[in-house]
Amino acid sequence: MPRNKYPEETRQKIIQAAIKTFNEKGYEQSTVLDIVDNMEGLTRGAFYHHFKSKEELLILISDMIFAETNPFEATLKEKGLTGLEKLRKSLKINIASLDDEYKHIRLASASLLASPHFLGEQIHFNNVVSRQYIQPMLEEGIKDGSITVENPRLVAELMTIFFNFWMLPMVFSGDAEYIEQKAELSLKILSSLGLPLFEGDETLQELGDKYVSTLNEICNNADAALLVQ
Repeated sequence: MPRNKYPEETRQKIIQAAIKTFNEKGYEQSTVLDIVDNMEGLTRGAFYHHFKSKEELLILISDMIFAETNPFEATLKEKGLTGLEKLRKSLKINIASLDDEYKHIRLASASLLASPHFLGEQIHFNNVVSRQYIQPMLEEGIKDGSITVENPRLVAELMTIFFNFWMLPMVFSGDAEYIEQKAELSLKILSSLGLPLFEGDETLQELGDKYVSTLNEICNNADAALLVQ
């Protein structure tokens, strides 16, 4: 067979086909053949030449989305905001993105956290995010007086554990009431440590409710998938 002269172009076609397929059919209902049908004439062989599975493709797409929509990068460099304001703004952007064009892919990616391998990768990824973005914002807040935590590194790690793992129903299963209780307790703990994350910010409180609602949606989708099986 002749060698593909444009491997990167082929990869991009596969990625775009997967995004289209996942958005239209949902990740769980999509098969590799469904993705191939959207690959503009490319074959299933081309898919498997570049990717081992749809799971691998979803992980790549999720990483690309974060790089494209990173809520922390620009906010960290923004002038005229306190450390607390930067952190709150980043969270607002992050939660608001749950309803963007990549919503279905974000939800599907979160569902993969039930896999120990993917969970391990995400723990490492979130450690990097906490060190590169959240910890510096906490340190700025300590300097300007908007935050009074004693150990910004530990609190940054605690934030990622609370919001990206502990509250997620695919990691720690529980119903809607259980998720809401964990959200309330997380905020109380952070506030007691000197990080009044949501206090006095009605917009962020509303977005926080939206985040909890999204977690409930993930939980309900997971239950529905189990019923179908």
